[in-house]
Amino acid sequence: MDSSAPAWLTPPADVNALDPAIWPASVHRDGAGELVIAGHTATELVTQFGSPLYLIDEDDFRARARGFATAFAGWHVAYAGKAFLSRHVARWVDEAGLGLDVCSGNELAVALAAGFPPARITLHGNNKSLTELAAAIEAPVGQIVVDCGEEIDRIEALAAARHQTVNVLVRVTPGVEANTHEYIATAVEDQKFGFSIHSGRALEALLRCHGEPHMNLTGIHLHIGSQVFDTQAYALAAKRAIDLLAAFRDATGVELTTLNLGGGFGIAYTAADDPLGADRQAAGLAPVIEANRLAAGLGPLTLAIEPGRAICGPGSLALYTVGVVKPIELDDGTTRTYVAVDGGMSDNPRTALYHAEYTAVLANRSSTSTPALARVVGKHCESGDILVHDVYLGADVRPGDLVAVPGALAYARSLASNYNHATKPAVVAVGERGAHLVLRRETLADLLALDVDPGARDDRGTAGKEG
Repeated sequence: MDSSAPAWLTPPADVNALDPAIWPASVHRDGAGELVIAGHTATELVTQFGSPLYLIDEDDFRARARGFATAFAGWHVAYAGKAFLSRHVARWVDEAGLGLDVCSGNELAVALAAGFPPARITLHGNNKSLTELAAAIEAPVGQIVVDCGEEIDRIEALAAARHQTVNVLVRVTPGVEANTHEYIATAVEDQKFGFSIHSGRALEALLRCHGEPHMNLTGIHLHIGSQVFDTQAYALAAKRAIDLLAAFRDATGVELTTLNLGGGFGIAYTAADDPLGADRQAAGLAPVIEANRLAAGLGPLTLAIEPGRAICGPGSLALYTVGVVKPIELDDGTTRTYVAVDGGMSDNPRTALYHAEYTAVLANRSSTSTPALARVVGKHCESGDILVHDVYLGADVRPGDLVAVPGALAYARSLASNYNHATKPAVVAVGERGAHLVLRRETLADLLALDVDPGARDDRGTAGKEG
């Protein structure tokens, strides 16, 4: 093993093998060694839709949505739109019978444009504007998650002006540290979301909402983080939330009925990842929550979760075209091959943001060479522009090859940017209905349309002024 590789990464016996725990079930190699995704070769897809390219297996998405609904039967399951949302996706979620969690006014607008039933939409976020809250109340969405004291005043005023009653949950911080990157750990005390249970702010917020005439307080919402691989942190957070529900009951004589545990369920990006899957998650959580509910003397609860990545991630991948291959000699005497592709941190910033780990394979052919330690990088002017830190690719990788990265849609397209004036790739769904666009590729014309021409003059002869 190369000393520069992480401990979990070892040279594969077959550099062309596809780990079924990582790759979508519809992906295989054909007789020529080319990657086939739901019946379409990598070359065929890039020829038709361009490179780089995000792909999502529509049938896989639908099956995972149904799988969560089945595993968590009796729970309210909502898809977390922030992982990836489009009108196509909103319709798939609707047809699976799931709810939809949105965290901005624009995500809400996409959902409504898709015809998603507003009563099954939850709006949350930590700094909702008056415009966003008004749009949610006007829809009206099924519930709004209150994240701060100012929102209590804003929601009450907006609801009163419309003579409406708004269903609300209160976002609480249970003080639980999930085993994940600090930037996506959202249940510790020192962060921006929600009201702290430990400090007493959470109970104060519940009491305030309970006292507002135009609010119907139904329960509490929490979220411990993202890419979480066990149920222990969820179970501890649920216990503290149930204790809070009991404290509210003791203070008011009223029992709140909803406990939303949020999402964050992890998926396998590399061989080092061992996600639980919906069935094991449900089996691990349900009895613990029930035991804590009974111990607190509470009545039946409506339990809710919000998986996003776990539904859209495993059936997705990205395709890139190799432009440059550069061997670099390392201090320990080994060589790392830098494989530069036509995307990078603009279309998937997760590696730069969270030190996220991915794997990759040659997609347009099989390799006939020995494995070589490689790093897949982008074309941006940043040394941190890395897509895959460490992966063994065939030593014969060359310019013009296609490289596939599994799991590379969840949060990647949502976080994508136009850094260095890169245009965002297309998103294509593949499956029984063939291959079709979900989001078209951005063009240079799209970028220039936002750029006000300083030489342009309006009818009054004023240069560079927006009307």
